Amino acid sequence: QAAEGERLQAVVDAAYARFKGVSEGENAGYIPALAAADPEAFGIVIVTVDGKVHARGDTEQPFAIMSAAKPFTLALLLSQRGPQVVVEKIGVEPTGLPFNALEGTDKSSPRPLNPMVNGGAIAAVSLLQVEREEQRWPMILEYYGRFAGEPLDLMEDVYRSVSGSNYRNRALVNLLESGGWLEADPRSTLDVYNKQSSVAVTARQLATMGATLANGGVNPLSGDRVLDASLVDEVLSVL
Repeated sequence: QAAEGERLQAVVDAAYARFKGVSEGENAGYIPALAAADPEAFGIVIVTVDGKVHARGDTEQPFAIMSAAKPFTLALLLSQRGPQVVVEKIGVEPTGLPFNALEGTDKSSPRPLNPMVNGGAIAAVSLLQVEREEQRWPMILEYYGRFAGEPLDLMEDVYRSVSGSNYRNRALVNLLESGGWLEADPRSTLDVYNKQSSVAVTARQLATMGATLANGGVNPLSGDRVLDASLVDEVLSVL
């Protein structure tokens, strides 16, 4: 087991050395706060299903989770309402369209949504069961924290930036509401969606979230069963 750990660390070290100097590309510019992120920050981390962590570089620097949040909201929805609700009320097939496409919200169209594109992910937020609207966001944040194995926080600057610049998602939530996709107030739903996209995670925390799925729904660091084993494949199939 020690030899396996050394091998994984060597792989991480080699990948870090190989790609640390890559400077192609540029920051995402469609959200101002993302454009301002440090482009030099770079880290690689592996979290195994037996709870070992192999890291190199800036793996403790927080960044906004953005669309990587979508599988975990899907997991929460599946836990609450089961797979059939997702199939019937959102869809699970690939759209063949960009992630932020406005098409697909017309239920008379053969093009489906799914929980990994913005339209389906916003619908998923609205389908979560709460007694009061204000409970939806803290419930999501607490659930993400169970995947990460520690409490997570909101990146306020990213949230403000997303909320002030997401004109396309504003159009999308209105189309979803007019098409009968949503089960919650559209403005509140979009606000929670913006917040879930703005959760701060480190590379280590995000790797732990992925390792929890790989470990059959049990967080390998905390031992907490976060998702029923029977639902893990449902999440991975859509993902």
